[in-house]
Amino acid sequence: MRSFSAPGRFWKLILMLNVGLAACTSNNADSTPSIPESESVPEVSSPTSGNDWWHPSAGLTWQWQLTGKLDLDLQTDVIDIDLDVGLSVVDYYHNRGTMVICYISVGSYENWRTDADQFPDQVLGKDYEGWSGEKWLDIRRIDLLAPIMLARLDECASKGFDAVEPDNMQIWDNDTGFPLTYADQLRYALWLAKEAHNRGLAIGQKNAPDQTKDLVDIYDFAITEDAFYYDWADEIKPYIDAGKPVFSAEYTDLPGDFQEFCRQSKEFGFSTILKHRDLDAWLETCP
Repeated sequence: MRSFSAPGRFWKLILMLNVGLAACTSNNADSTPSIPESESVPEVSSPTSGNDWWHPSAGLTWQWQLTGKLDLDLQTDVIDIDLDVGLSVVDYYHNRGTMVICYISVGSYENWRTDADQFPDQVLGKDYEGWSGEKWLDIRRIDLLAPIMLARLDECASKGFDAVEPDNMQIWDNDTGFPLTYADQLRYALWLAKEAHNRGLAIGQKNAPDQTKDLVDIYDFAITEDAFYYDWADEIKPYIDAGKPVFSAEYTDLPGDFQEFCRQSKEFGFSTILKHRDLDAWLETCP
């Protein structure tokens, strides 16, 4: 079995955006695991919105920035930024015709977040190795995580974001301190998709290639990190086959050949960019 090291788990950002416009004046049903039902899963209380959320198509250009001052002059079809930006930032991008993705972590506790004190001790697992102040979450306890995660989704929606990036959704094969299973991870992913869609938000699969077969018909796009470097991009290609985009990032701190990755990306139909690992404003696109 391949040892998969998705950078989304090991390189998650610890810096928060400090931005504002005032400061920037210039499948197969047979293969789906059985998902255990649980009376602890709260009922969905938000109104459903039918199919009324963003359905992106393959081939869109994108930028991904989670640290530093936003480059407001860069024009792309899509930008992925942190939940904590101001409403004026989301409005600014919308006025430029850019769709905006809301970054949140769904699989880890971050002690610098304003809602950090709301996480019960029983859902906090082992330290997220390499990232001070972070711990893995017990995603089996949707009953305890729901108030926090739903509040984050509500904030994404209230600020006018078009979609959500659920980081650290690949968790079951990490040393979390909890006996998590693939079925636990899938159940959580399906719950997140339902709640995002109920709020009119599209949602993207973040890495987690082993979940593609179970999520591609439900999730609206995918975001990958170093998929070409680690040679698992083909496992995300079903999104392209379904007419949905794959927003792919490779990083400068690995010795890969970005031009070769771009060649493969063009064959696959991915939207691929090269980024610094801290996801600042710097960007290189495929020719």
